[in-house]
Amino acid sequence: MNIAALISGGVDSAVAVHRLVEQGHSPHLFYIRIGMDEDEGDCSAEEDIEMCSLIAKRYGLELDVVSLHEEYWENVMEYALRTVRSGLTPNPDIMCNKMIKFGFFEERWGRAFDRTATGHYASITTDAEGYEWLATAVDPVKDQTDFLAQISYSQLSHLMFPLGDIPKARVRELAIEARLPNAYRKDSQGICFLGKINYNDFIRRHLGERPGRIVELETGKVLGSHRGYWFHTIGQRKGLGLSGGPWFVVRKDIAENTIYVSNGYDTDKQYGRTLHLGEMHFITRDPWGVNADGPEGVEITFKNRHMPAFMPGRLRHIGGTPSGEGGEYMIESDERVQGIAPGQFAVVYDRAGRICYGSGVIMQFKDDNE
Repeated sequence: MNIAALISGGVDSAVAVHRLVEQGHSPHLFYIRIGMDEDEGDCSAEEDIEMCSLIAKRYGLELDVVSLHEEYWENVMEYALRTVRSGLTPNPDIMCNKMIKFGFFEERWGRAFDRTATGHYASITTDAEGYEWLATAVDPVKDQTDFLAQISYSQLSHLMFPLGDIPKARVRELAIEARLPNAYRKDSQGICFLGKINYNDFIRRHLGERPGRIVELETGKVLGSHRGYWFHTIGQRKGLGLSGGPWFVVRKDIAENTIYVSNGYDTDKQYGRTLHLGEMHFITRDPWGVNADGPEGVEITFKNRHMPAFMPGRLRHIGGTPSGEGGEYMIESDERVQGIAPGQFAVVYDRAGRICYGSGVIMQFKDDNE
């Protein structure tokens, strides 16, 4: 099989390459380069490329460094800035996978290969009819299917995930056993390709600052000030600069540039049970059809942020297009959900938390969860 492997310089993608080689493949390695927003060089990228070169040399593989700088900034980061400016919470990683790694890369380079392999913690399963479905990794903490929940079926059917069947601890062990040059390298925590860039610094550079009030929701008391609603998201606890906490962001008034907070870990104001979803996207196909139209909906599990736990609930089609792609849906959770942030994606799974069906954008309704 002729395989393209996306490699980042980190231990995960390196071990993915190692496993492919052990299976008898000779993948062609690709590093996708994205510069900073001012088209400046990124020193961490130079270090990453050097590490990728060592991995390629170690296994005698070809390595190409390809640039998708303009595509990244015109699509992913413009989406992020547009969403933040609207007072919503974006997810650049989801859009990066959909539009860059498995979008532009596939169109220009990946399609020349039988499959594209990545170091994502995810897996693929095939049903009796031959359809492929995105499935979770064995490591629930590292599972990244939520970051893949907007990809298309054509993208999924061209992918492979060599790490889906092993836990992160074993990945690190394999790297040490194989004496890979990045075996002890720390995992990156940045946004997609942005690496070490500080997210708030990025937002400040593009949207500036606009001082506003921080108000306690229950009393209307002004507790402090902030530097712009775009620096804050629903459910946020850290970075508010308030004493006597914990304080949680529970509401934003965009017109007034006011952040509303509520005190205490158990404050009801940071929880809800209803999530309205727009632009529903199914990766393989809609598994329920008209069954989701009834008042009871269908049983699912879901995530409204990147976390190991799956939340049980019911999904119901409530309008828009006919059941399926692009429709409006509502999730009614069996449990209280913390920090329901409009603009984020709610990712939908089967009841067992095994198959990732797709995702929808969380929308805000004034009467939600009140």
